[in-house]
Amino acid sequence: MTGSRHALARVLALALLARGAGAAPAERVSQAAPARPASCLAVAAGSSLDAAIAAAPEGASLCLAPGDYTGPVQVTRRLTLWGPREAVIRSQGSGTTVALDAAGSALQGLAVDGSGGRFDLLDAAVRVGADGVRVEGVAIRDALFGVLADRCRGLVLRGNEITGRPEVPLGLRGDGIRLWEVRDSQVEGNRLSDSRDMVVWYSPGNRIAHNSVLRGRYGTHFMYSHANVVEDNRYEQNVVGIFVMYSRDVVVRNNLVLRSAGAAGMGFGAKDSVGLVVEGNAFLGNRTGAYIDTSAFSPGEVNLFERNAFRLGEVGIELHAGAAVDRFVGNSFRDNDVEVAVEGRGDARAAEWRGNDWGDYAGYDLDGDGIGDLPYELRSLSSELAARVPALAFFRGAPAFWLVELIGRVVPLLEPQVLLVDPAPRMAALAPGIPDAD
Repeated sequence: MTGSRHALARVLALALLARGAGAAPAERVSQAAPARPASCLAVAAGSSLDAAIAAAPEGASLCLAPGDYTGPVQVTRRLTLWGPREAVIRSQGSGTTVALDAAGSALQGLAVDGSGGRFDLLDAAVRVGADGVRVEGVAIRDALFGVLADRCRGLVLRGNEITGRPEVPLGLRGDGIRLWEVRDSQVEGNRLSDSRDMVVWYSPGNRIAHNSVLRGRYGTHFMYSHANVVEDNRYEQNVVGIFVMYSRDVVVRNNLVLRSAGAAGMGFGAKDSVGLVVEGNAFLGNRTGAYIDTSAFSPGEVNLFERNAFRLGEVGIELHAGAAVDRFVGNSFRDNDVEVAVEGRGDARAAEWRGNDWGDYAGYDLDGDGIGDLPYELRSLSSELAARVPALAFFRGAPAFWLVELIGRVVPLLEPQVLLVDPAPRMAALAPGIPDAD
Protein backbone atom coordinates (compact mmCIF):
# COMPACT_ATOMS: atom_id res chain seq x y z
CA MET A 1 0.00 0.00 0.00
CA THR A 2 2.89 2.32 0.82
CA GLY A 3 4.37 1.67 -2.62
CA SER A 4 1.06 2.52 -4.30
CA ARG A 5 0.78 5.81 -2.41
CA HIS A 6 4.37 6.64 -3.34
CA ALA A 7 3.70 5.92 -7.03
CA LEU A 8 0.52 8.03 -6.99
CA ALA A 9 2.34 10.91 -5.30
CA ARG A 10 5.06 10.74 -7.96
CA VAL A 11 2.53 10.89 -10.81
CA LEU A 12 0.74 13.88 -9.28
CA ALA A 13 4.01 15.68 -8.58
CA LEU A 14 5.21 15.05 -12.12
CA ALA A 15 2.02 16.50 -13.57
CA LEU A 16 2.33 19.63 -11.43
CA LEU A 17 6.03 20.09 -12.20
CA ALA A 18 5.47 19.64 -15.94
CA ARG A 19 2.78 22.29 -15.86
CA GLY A 20 4.94 24.57 -13.73
CA ALA A 21 7.89 24.25 -16.11
CA GLY A 22 6.12 26.62 -18.44
CA ALA A 23 3.83 26.46 -21.44
CA ALA A 24 5.42 24.01 -23.85
CA PRO A 25 8.35 25.93 -25.33
CA ALA A 26 7.81 24.17 -28.64
CA GLU A 27 4.58 26.08 -29.15
CA ARG A 28 6.36 29.42 -29.62
CA VAL A 29 6.87 28.80 -33.35
CA SER A 30 3.60 28.63 -35.28
CA GLN A 31 2.72 25.56 -37.32
CA ALA A 32 0.27 27.55 -39.42
CA ALA A 33 0.80 27.56 -43.17
CA PRO A 34 2.96 30.41 -44.48
CA ALA A 35 1.02 33.16 -46.23
CA ARG A 36 0.13 32.69 -49.87
CA PRO A 37 2.81 34.25 -52.09
CA ALA A 38 1.85 37.65 -53.46
CA SER A 39 2.42 36.50 -57.02
CA CYS A 40 1.90 32.88 -57.97
CA LEU A 41 0.79 30.54 -60.73
CA ALA A 42 -2.46 28.77 -59.83
CA VAL A 43 -2.51 24.98 -60.12
CA ALA A 44 -5.90 23.24 -60.23
CA ALA A 45 -6.59 20.17 -58.12
CA GLY A 46 -5.73 16.96 -59.90
CA SER A 47 -3.35 18.66 -62.35
CA SER A 48 0.03 17.18 -63.17
CA LEU A 49 2.56 18.81 -60.87
CA ASP A 50 5.40 17.65 -63.10
CA ALA A 51 3.86 19.53 -66.03
CA ALA A 52 3.27 22.66 -63.90
CA ILE A 53 6.86 22.58 -62.65
CA ALA A 54 8.23 22.12 -66.16
CA ALA A 55 6.23 25.10 -67.46
CA ALA A 56 7.04 27.49 -64.59
CA PRO A 57 9.90 30.01 -64.94
CA GLU A 58 12.85 29.93 -62.55
CA GLY A 59 11.96 31.52 -59.20
CA ALA A 60 8.19 31.22 -59.65
CA SER A 61 5.68 30.20 -56.99
CA LEU A 62 3.08 27.53 -57.73
CA CYS A 63 -0.07 27.82 -55.62
CA LEU A 64 -1.97 24.55 -55.34
CA ALA A 65 -5.73 24.58 -54.93
CA PRO A 66 -7.32 22.28 -52.31
CA GLY A 67 -7.49 18.72 -53.58
CA ASP A 68 -5.29 15.73 -54.38
CA TYR A 69 -2.09 15.65 -56.45
CA THR A 70 -0.18 12.57 -57.48
CA GLY A 71 3.43 12.00 -56.47
CA PRO A 72 6.26 11.49 -56.92
CA VAL A 73 7.26 15.10 -57.57
CA GLN A 74 10.80 16.32 -58.24
CA VAL A 75 11.81 19.98 -58.09
CA THR A 76 15.02 20.56 -60.06
CA ARG A 77 14.78 24.35 -60.47
CA ARG A 78 14.35 27.13 -57.89
CA LEU A 79 10.58 27.13 -57.30
CA THR A 80 8.13 27.41 -54.42
CA LEU A 81 5.27 24.93 -54.05
CA TRP A 82 2.63 26.47 -51.79
CA GLY A 83 -0.80 25.24 -50.78
CA PRO A 84 -3.23 25.02 -47.88
CA ARG A 85 -3.33 21.84 -45.81
CA GLU A 86 -6.23 20.65 -47.99
CA ALA A 87 -3.84 20.45 -50.95
CA VAL A 88 -2.39 16.93 -50.59
CA ILE A 89 0.44 15.35 -52.57
CA ARG A 90 -0.14 11.61 -52.28
CA SER A 91 2.36 8.81 -52.65
CA GLN A 92 1.59 5.97 -55.01
CA GLY A 93 3.23 3.53 -52.59
CA SER A 94 6.83 3.55 -53.74
CA GLY A 95 9.86 5.84 -53.60
CA THR A 96 10.13 9.37 -52.23
CA THR A 97 7.05 11.55 -52.65
CA VAL A 98 8.58 15.05 -52.98
CA ALA A 99 12.26 15.60 -53.86
CA LEU A 100 13.65 19.13 -53.50
CA ASP A 101 16.86 19.06 -55.53
CA ALA A 102 17.19 22.75 -56.46
CA ALA A 103 18.97 25.34 -54.35
CA GLY A 104 16.58 27.90 -52.87
CA SER A 105 13.44 25.86 -53.52
CA ALA A 106 10.61 25.73 -50.98
CA LEU A 107 7.69 23.54 -49.95
CA GLN A 108 5.11 25.40 -47.89
CA GLY A 109 1.76 24.87 -46.21
CA LEU A 110 0.40 21.83 -48.00
CA ALA A 111 0.25 18.15 -46.93
CA VAL A 112 2.31 15.18 -48.07
CA ASP A 113 0.68 11.81 -47.56
CA GLY A 114 2.77 8.64 -47.56
CA SER A 115 5.94 7.33 -49.15
CA GLY A 116 7.43 4.04 -50.21
CA GLY A 117 8.42 1.54 -47.56
CA ARG A 118 12.04 0.65 -48.40
CA PHE A 119 14.68 1.41 -45.77
CA ASP A 120 17.53 0.62 -48.18
CA LEU A 121 16.32 3.37 -50.53
CA LEU A 122 15.45 5.76 -47.69
CA ASP A 123 11.95 6.35 -49.02
CA ALA A 124 10.68 9.63 -47.56
CA ALA A 125 7.74 12.01 -47.75
CA VAL A 126 10.19 14.87 -48.43
CA ARG A 127 13.84 14.56 -49.44
CA VAL A 128 16.15 17.59 -49.54
CA GLY A 129 19.32 17.47 -51.61
CA ALA A 130 20.27 21.12 -52.20
CA ASP A 131 21.35 24.23 -50.28
CA GLY A 132 19.00 26.90 -48.96
CA VAL A 133 15.83 24.82 -49.13
CA ARG A 134 12.83 25.70 -46.94
CA VAL A 135 10.14 23.26 -45.75
CA GLU A 136 7.60 25.24 -43.71
CA GLY A 137 4.17 24.56 -42.28
CA VAL A 138 3.85 21.22 -44.06
CA ALA A 139 1.79 18.31 -42.69
CA ILE A 140 3.51 14.96 -43.25
CA ARG A 141 1.79 11.72 -42.41
CA ASP A 142 1.99 7.97 -42.93
CA ALA A 143 5.49 8.05 -44.48
CA LEU A 144 8.49 5.86 -43.76
CA PHE A 145 10.86 8.82 -43.28
CA GLY A 146 9.34 12.26 -42.78
CA VAL A 147 12.01 14.75 -43.92
CA LEU A 148 15.36 13.39 -45.07
CA ALA A 149 18.10 15.96 -45.80
CA ASP A 150 21.42 14.89 -47.28
CA ARG A 151 24.64 16.89 -47.80
CA CYS A 152 23.30 20.41 -47.82
CA ARG A 153 23.55 23.65 -45.86
CA GLY A 154 21.23 26.52 -44.98
CA LEU A 155 18.20 24.24 -44.66
CA VAL A 156 15.13 25.60 -42.84
CA LEU A 157 12.60 23.13 -41.41
CA ARG A 158 10.02 25.22 -39.57
CA GLY A 159 6.53 24.67 -38.21
CA ASN A 160 5.96 21.26 -39.78
CA GLU A 161 3.78 18.53 -38.31
CA ILE A 162 5.23 15.07 -38.89
CA THR A 163 3.14 12.08 -37.81
CA GLY A 164 4.58 8.57 -37.94
CA ARG A 165 2.96 5.17 -37.81
CA PRO A 166 2.03 4.31 -34.21
CA GLU A 167 0.71 0.90 -35.22
CA VAL A 168 4.21 -0.15 -36.41
CA PRO A 169 6.76 -1.42 -33.83
CA LEU A 170 9.08 1.41 -32.79
CA GLY A 171 12.26 -0.03 -34.30
CA LEU A 172 10.58 -0.57 -37.68
CA ARG A 173 9.43 3.02 -38.11
CA GLY A 174 11.47 5.54 -40.06
CA ASP A 175 12.91 8.75 -38.68
CA GLY A 176 10.73 11.84 -38.43
CA ILE A 177 13.67 14.09 -39.38
CA ARG A 178 17.04 12.81 -40.58
CA LEU A 179 19.94 15.19 -41.16
CA TRP A 180 23.02 13.67 -42.79
CA GLU A 181 25.98 15.95 -43.51
CA VAL A 182 23.76 19.00 -43.08
CA ARG A 183 25.40 22.26 -41.96
CA ASP A 184 24.36 25.66 -40.66
CA SER A 185 20.64 24.87 -40.68
CA GLN A 186 17.52 25.56 -38.60
CA VAL A 187 15.04 22.98 -37.29
CA GLU A 188 12.42 25.07 -35.49
CA GLY A 189 8.90 24.69 -34.17
CA ASN A 190 8.21 21.26 -35.64
CA ARG A 191 5.97 18.68 -34.01
CA LEU A 192 7.01 15.04 -34.39
CA SER A 193 4.89 12.22 -33.04
CA ASP A 194 5.09 8.43 -33.28
CA SER A 195 8.14 8.32 -35.54
CA ARG A 196 11.43 6.65 -34.65
CA ASP A 197 14.19 9.25 -34.21
CA MET A 198 15.26 12.77 -35.00
CA VAL A 199 18.78 12.09 -36.30
CA VAL A 200 21.58 14.66 -36.61
CA TRP A 201 24.64 12.79 -37.92
CA TYR A 202 27.87 14.25 -39.32
CA SER A 203 26.08 17.60 -39.20
CA PRO A 204 27.81 20.57 -37.51
CA GLY A 205 26.58 24.05 -36.69
CA ASN A 206 22.81 23.52 -36.61
CA ARG A 207 20.10 24.88 -34.29
CA ILE A 208 17.34 22.56 -33.05
CA ALA A 209 14.81 24.73 -31.20
CA HIS A 210 11.15 24.96 -30.08
CA ASN A 211 10.26 21.48 -31.34
CA SER A 212 7.96 18.90 -29.71
CA VAL A 213 8.95 15.24 -30.04
CA LEU A 214 6.47 12.69 -28.70
CA ARG A 215 6.41 8.91 -28.36
CA GLY A 216 9.55 8.13 -30.37
CA ARG A 217 12.81 6.35 -29.66
CA TYR A 218 15.46 9.10 -29.72
CA GLY A 219 14.03 12.60 -29.38
CA THR A 220 17.24 13.99 -30.92
CA HIS A 221 20.31 11.83 -31.58
CA PHE A 222 23.62 13.55 -32.38
CA MET A 223 26.58 11.60 -33.73
CA TYR A 224 29.83 13.14 -34.98
CA SER A 225 28.00 16.48 -35.01
CA HIS A 226 29.89 19.36 -33.44
CA ALA A 227 28.80 22.85 -32.33
CA ASN A 228 25.06 22.21 -32.45
CA VAL A 229 22.54 24.00 -30.24
CA VAL A 230 19.43 22.20 -28.98
CA GLU A 231 17.21 24.50 -26.92
CA ASP A 232 13.64 25.17 -25.81
CA ASN A 233 12.36 21.81 -27.01
CA ARG A 234 9.83 19.51 -25.37
CA TYR A 235 10.50 15.76 -25.38
CA GLU A 236 7.82 13.52 -23.95
CA GLN A 237 7.34 9.75 -23.67
CA ASN A 238 10.35 8.89 -25.82
CA VAL A 239 12.78 6.14 -24.88
CA VAL A 240 15.62 8.70 -24.89
CA GLY A 241 15.20 12.47 -24.90
CA ILE A 242 18.56 13.77 -26.15
CA PHE A 243 21.67 11.68 -26.83
CA VAL A 244 25.08 13.04 -27.88
CA MET A 245 27.73 10.67 -29.23
CA TYR A 246 31.28 11.39 -30.43
CA SER A 247 30.56 15.12 -30.64
CA ARG A 248 32.01 18.24 -29.07
CA ASP A 249 30.79 21.71 -28.14
CA VAL A 250 27.08 20.87 -28.18
CA VAL A 251 24.81 23.20 -26.17
CA VAL A 252 21.68 21.68 -24.59
CA ARG A 253 19.68 24.49 -23.02
CA ASN A 254 16.21 25.05 -21.51
CA ASN A 255 14.64 21.82 -22.73
CA LEU A 256 11.83 19.96 -20.98
CA VAL A 257 12.28 16.17 -21.03
CA LEU A 258 9.44 14.10 -19.58
CA ARG A 259 8.75 10.43 -18.96
CA SER A 260 11.57 8.68 -20.82
CA ALA A 261 10.73 5.16 -19.72
CA GLY A 262 11.59 1.52 -20.24
CA ALA A 263 14.78 -0.37 -19.47
CA ALA A 264 16.84 2.09 -21.57
CA GLY A 265 14.85 5.19 -20.64
CA MET A 266 16.93 8.34 -20.13
CA GLY A 267 16.36 12.06 -20.40
CA PHE A 268 19.88 12.89 -21.57
CA GLY A 269 22.82 10.73 -22.60
CA ALA A 270 26.42 11.43 -23.57
CA LYS A 271 29.00 9.02 -24.96
CA ASP A 272 32.60 10.13 -25.60
CA SER A 273 31.59 13.76 -26.04
CA VAL A 274 33.25 16.82 -24.54
CA GLY A 275 32.79 20.56 -24.41
CA LEU A 276 29.10 20.00 -23.64
CA VAL A 277 27.08 22.74 -21.98
CA VAL A 278 23.89 21.30 -20.46
CA GLU A 279 22.06 24.10 -18.66
CA GLY A 280 18.62 25.13 -17.50
CA ASN A 281 16.90 21.88 -18.50
CA ALA A 282 14.15 20.05 -16.62
CA PHE A 283 14.48 16.25 -16.63
CA LEU A 284 11.29 15.01 -14.97
CA GLY A 285 10.01 11.48 -14.43
CA ASN A 286 12.65 9.78 -16.58
CA ARG A 287 13.97 6.37 -15.63
CA THR A 288 17.47 7.92 -15.68
CA GLY A 289 17.79 11.69 -15.75
CA ALA A 290 21.21 11.66 -17.42
CA TYR A 291 23.56 8.84 -18.40
CA ILE A 292 27.16 9.94 -18.93
CA ASP A 293 30.03 7.89 -20.35
CA THR A 294 32.77 10.29 -21.40
CA SER A 295 36.49 10.47 -21.95
CA ALA A 296 38.54 13.62 -22.46
CA PHE A 297 39.78 14.21 -25.99
CA SER A 298 42.46 16.64 -24.77
CA PRO A 299 43.56 18.12 -21.42
CA GLY A 300 41.34 20.82 -20.01
CA GLU A 301 38.13 19.89 -21.82
CA VAL A 302 35.06 19.67 -19.57
CA ASN A 303 31.34 19.04 -19.69
CA LEU A 304 29.29 21.57 -17.69
CA PHE A 305 25.93 20.61 -16.18
CA GLU A 306 24.45 23.73 -14.62
CA ARG A 307 21.01 24.76 -13.27
CA ASN A 308 19.29 21.57 -14.39
CA ALA A 309 16.50 19.84 -12.46
CA PHE A 310 16.73 16.05 -12.18
CA ARG A 311 13.53 14.98 -10.47
CA LEU A 312 11.05 12.13 -9.99
CA GLY A 313 13.16 9.44 -11.69
CA GLU A 314 14.64 6.14 -10.68
CA VAL A 315 18.18 7.54 -11.06
CA GLY A 316 19.09 11.22 -11.25
CA ILE A 317 22.58 10.86 -12.77
CA GLU A 318 24.25 7.61 -13.81
CA LEU A 319 28.00 7.75 -14.41
CA HIS A 320 29.82 5.06 -16.34
CA ALA A 321 33.36 6.32 -16.99
CA GLY A 322 35.43 9.44 -17.52
CA ALA A 323 33.69 11.51 -14.83
CA ALA A 324 36.78 13.66 -14.32
CA VAL A 325 35.69 15.86 -17.25
CA ASP A 326 32.23 16.52 -15.76
CA ARG A 327 31.23 19.53 -13.61
CA PHE A 328 27.85 19.64 -11.83
CA VAL A 329 27.11 23.15 -10.59
CA GLY A 330 23.83 24.49 -9.19
CA ASN A 331 21.64 21.55 -10.20
CA SER A 332 18.62 20.18 -8.34
CA PHE A 333 18.44 16.51 -7.36
CA ARG A 334 15.16 15.70 -5.68
CA ASP A 335 12.58 12.91 -5.44
CA ASN A 336 14.65 10.33 -7.31
CA ASP A 337 14.97 6.78 -6.00
CA VAL A 338 18.75 7.19 -6.32
CA GLU A 339 20.21 10.65 -6.85
CA VAL A 340 23.54 9.52 -8.34
CA ALA A 341 24.55 6.01 -9.35
CA VAL A 342 27.85 4.61 -10.59
CA GLU A 343 28.38 1.64 -12.87
CA GLY A 344 31.28 -0.03 -14.63
CA ARG A 345 34.48 2.00 -14.24
CA GLY A 346 32.66 5.11 -13.08
CA ASP A 347 33.84 7.23 -10.18
CA ALA A 348 31.53 10.04 -9.09
CA ARG A 349 34.22 11.47 -6.81
CA ALA A 350 36.31 12.30 -9.89
CA ALA A 351 33.68 14.78 -11.06
CA GLU A 352 33.21 18.25 -9.58
CA TRP A 353 30.06 18.78 -7.52
CA ARG A 354 29.35 22.25 -6.13
CA GLY A 355 26.30 24.28 -5.18
CA ASN A 356 23.72 21.61 -6.05
CA ASP A 357 20.58 21.12 -3.99
CA TRP A 358 19.86 17.62 -2.71
CA GLY A 359 16.49 16.42 -1.53
CA ASP A 360 18.03 14.22 1.18
CA TYR A 361 20.48 16.81 2.54
CA ALA A 362 20.19 16.86 6.33
CA GLY A 363 22.47 19.81 7.06
CA TYR A 364 21.71 23.34 8.22
CA ASP A 365 22.43 26.96 7.30
CA LEU A 366 23.10 28.98 10.45
CA ASP A 367 24.50 32.03 8.66
CA GLY A 368 21.53 32.20 6.26
CA ASP A 369 23.56 32.51 3.07
CA GLY A 370 21.60 29.79 1.30
CA ILE A 371 24.53 27.35 1.39
CA GLY A 372 24.64 24.42 3.80
CA ASP A 373 27.22 24.74 6.57
CA LEU A 374 28.13 21.05 6.21
CA PRO A 375 29.21 19.27 3.02
CA TYR A 376 26.74 16.94 1.39
CA GLU A 377 27.94 13.34 1.27
CA LEU A 378 26.12 10.77 -0.81
CA ARG A 379 26.29 7.20 0.41
CA SER A 380 24.16 4.52 -1.22
CA LEU A 381 24.47 0.84 -0.37
CA SER A 382 22.12 -0.17 -3.19
CA SER A 383 24.16 1.78 -5.76
CA GLU A 384 27.38 0.33 -4.40
CA LEU A 385 26.01 -3.21 -4.74
CA ALA A 386 24.68 -2.50 -8.25
CA ALA A 387 28.09 -1.18 -9.30
CA ARG A 388 29.71 -4.41 -8.13
CA VAL A 389 27.00 -6.67 -9.59
CA PRO A 390 25.33 -4.84 -12.55
CA ALA A 391 22.49 -7.38 -12.71
CA LEU A 392 21.19 -6.00 -9.41
CA ALA A 393 20.26 -2.75 -11.15
CA PHE A 394 17.16 -4.63 -12.31
CA PHE A 395 15.77 -4.19 -8.78
CA ARG A 396 16.07 -0.39 -8.67
CA GLY A 397 12.78 1.06 -7.49
CA ALA A 398 11.71 -2.25 -5.96
CA PRO A 399 10.96 -2.62 -2.22
CA ALA A 400 14.08 -4.79 -1.86
CA PHE A 401 16.35 -1.86 -2.74
CA TRP A 402 14.51 0.46 -0.36
CA LEU A 403 15.19 -2.08 2.38
CA VAL A 404 18.87 -2.27 1.39
CA GLU A 405 19.14 1.53 1.64
CA LEU A 406 17.53 1.48 5.08
CA ILE A 407 19.91 -1.21 6.32
CA GLY A 408 22.89 0.73 4.99
CA ARG A 409 21.83 3.78 7.04
CA VAL A 410 21.05 2.10 10.34
CA VAL A 411 23.59 -0.74 10.54
CA PRO A 412 27.11 0.71 11.04
CA LEU A 413 28.87 -2.44 9.84
CA LEU A 414 27.21 -2.09 6.43
CA GLU A 415 27.75 1.66 6.01
CA PRO A 416 28.51 2.23 2.30
CA GLN A 417 31.44 4.20 0.94
CA VAL A 418 31.06 7.87 0.05
CA LEU A 419 30.09 8.19 -3.62
CA LEU A 420 30.49 11.96 -3.89
CA VAL A 421 30.93 15.11 -1.85
CA ASP A 422 29.39 18.51 -2.57
CA PRO A 423 31.25 20.98 -0.33
CA ALA A 424 28.70 23.80 -0.78
CA PRO A 425 25.19 22.32 -1.09
CA ARG A 426 22.37 24.71 -1.92
CA MET A 427 19.55 24.81 0.62
CA ALA A 428 16.67 25.87 -1.70
CA ALA A 429 15.31 23.82 -4.57
CA LEU A 430 15.81 24.95 -8.16
CA ALA A 431 12.55 25.57 -10.03
CA PRO A 432 12.29 22.93 -12.81
CA GLY A 433 12.95 24.31 -16.25
CA ILE A 434 13.54 27.87 -15.01
CA PRO A 435 17.18 29.01 -14.73
CA ASP A 436 18.23 30.71 -11.50
CA ALA A 437 18.26 34.48 -11.51
CA ASP A 438 21.94 34.44 -10.54
